[in-house]
Amino acid sequence: MSLATRDHHLLRYSLVFVWLATAFVSVWEWQGQSQELLAALPADAEWMKSPLILSGAAVDAALGLWLLFKPSRRAYLATLSVMLCMTLLAMVVEPTWWLHPLGPLTKNIPIAAILWVLAGSKA
Repeated sequence: MSLATRDHHLLRYSLVFVWLATAFVSVWEWQGQSQELLAALPADAEWMKSPLILSGAAVDAALGLWLLFKPSRRAYLATLSVMLCMTLLAMVVEPTWWLHPLGPLTKNIPIAAILWVLAGSKA
């Protein structure tokens, strides 16, 4: 296995981990931190919390499995598109997340770069 191929696999598997772990934790923390992340939603939108959490977890799981079992340019670009949409949604819900010390939104910039590189690679 060449260095480029090994690096490609390392990047891909790290992204698979991120998406599958996010899906798992979102459901595991469904009544805790997942709900708290949506605390900034208006009171009349309270009914949206559970569907948003579960649909987000389902999308994360689907993307993680797609990257794991059928990696392709299309999979990387779809994942990048979904991540950008989720980032925009998160910015609407809680724009201060850009200033959070653990970087719930800032981490998406290097992840986007990794997805872009993988989408353009031949490995």
